[in-house]
Amino acid sequence: MFDSLQERLSGSLKKVTGQARLTEDNIKDTLREVRLALLEADVALPVVKDFVEAIKQRAVGQEVSASLNPGQQFVKIVQAELESILGEANEVLDLSAQPPAVILMAGLQGAGKTTSVAKLSRFLKDREKKKVMVVSADVYRPAAIKQLETLAAEVGVDFFPSTVEQKPVDIVNAAIAHAKTQFADVVIVDTAGRLAIDADMMAEIGQLHAAVKPVETLFVVDAMTGQDAAVTAKAFNETLPLTGVILTKADADSRGGAALSVRHITGKPIKFIGMGEKVDALEPFYPDRIASRILGMGDVLSLIEEAELKIDKKKAEKLAKKIKKGKKFDLEDFRDQLQQMKNMGGIGTMLDKLPGMGNVAQAAAAAQVDNKVFVQMEAIINSMTPAERRNPDVLNGSRKRRITAGSGTQVQDLNRLLKQHKQMQKMMKKMKSKGGMANMMRGMGGMMGGGGGMGGGMPPGGMFK
Repeated sequence: MFDSLQERLSGSLKKVTGQARLTEDNIKDTLREVRLALLEADVALPVVKDFVEAIKQRAVGQEVSASLNPGQQFVKIVQAELESILGEANEVLDLSAQPPAVILMAGLQGAGKTTSVAKLSRFLKDREKKKVMVVSADVYRPAAIKQLETLAAEVGVDFFPSTVEQKPVDIVNAAIAHAKTQFADVVIVDTAGRLAIDADMMAEIGQLHAAVKPVETLFVVDAMTGQDAAVTAKAFNETLPLTGVILTKADADSRGGAALSVRHITGKPIKFIGMGEKVDALEPFYPDRIASRILGMGDVLSLIEEAELKIDKKKAEKLAKKIKKGKKFDLEDFRDQLQQMKNMGGIGTMLDKLPGMGNVAQAAAAAQVDNKVFVQMEAIINSMTPAERRNPDVLNGSRKRRITAGSGTQVQDLNRLLKQHKQMQKMMKKMKSKGGMANMMRGMGGMMGGGGGMGGGMPPGGMFK
């Protein structure tokens, strides 16, 4: 997400480095490039104008603080204005109503509304510990009702059945009444989408809103539509009192125009972003973290939170104890680490959230290395005997041929894996020694760095190339 914008902004912001003072003349070219970068990212023109003018007003004439050079000062100003446009802070759902709290989901057909209902119900169940019921009021598409039933079963929440013969208002009222008997905390209502905004659709969803009085009315919009997302959200907001926006398919949007336009044009906060097809791929929207990612500074807080949720703590503790006792980091441990990284979306997703790693993450994504390489490496390790995994030094020519034949790989793939394992072993030793984490990060820098890579054995661009 934001790859192209990040690349353009990073380049343009370098132009002010070396100036003793920020003036209108020495930031003029940089501001022009910032404007072009935003327009290329499909940010709405009024947003671009306001954004550039705000930066200019704040930057011109500012003395550079003692601890910062002008480039850093300018980046600070750009970051602050990005946060302002994106919405200052994360706005959580207001579910403080008498249970069940009703959430109404609206949006055009194809925006990912039904999937977002499932993702949001999973989020509320797992992270907020809420008892959730979902219901479909889409009486025009029987497939949508069936899809929601399937997704509800997958995420483990209650599904209230409906049919195309019923009226949407009757469906939702019945679902709310049933939810009360089941002591549900939240009812999420999936509504009908259309290919375009029309009067009938607006009238129907307006009546539904008036009848059920939801505490949250969320507009689901496809990030890939760019500034059109903001225009559509504005049209909906004029008929329906929206409380927030869910931006879907954000992982596939390299431009970021929708995210930067929606809040400014509608005045409604983006509350969540969809970052993939899986049912757990929904993240709360943090403007400060997104601004940091746009400027290539990473998003370490989100990475830590994701690790907290997705890393197997028992395995992690077991490995930590093993390393502390001075035992070897073997290939079974290495396989566990690969699986943990895969659970967190792969090395590209993780690198994207680390400061200064944007280009490496883009290279990993472009080469489509993540899952393919993880699967290949796991297959190689799984083709070994337990004794070989515990002590890979025993691997001779005939054993290697057997392993590669069993995993459908080449001997050079196996040798590369063994080299990476050795590198990880060294890092684990550094973790045990004085300065543990700092030493490990330096070791990772060596693995990820360009040129020789892992002791000269890896190509430029990182360990998974």
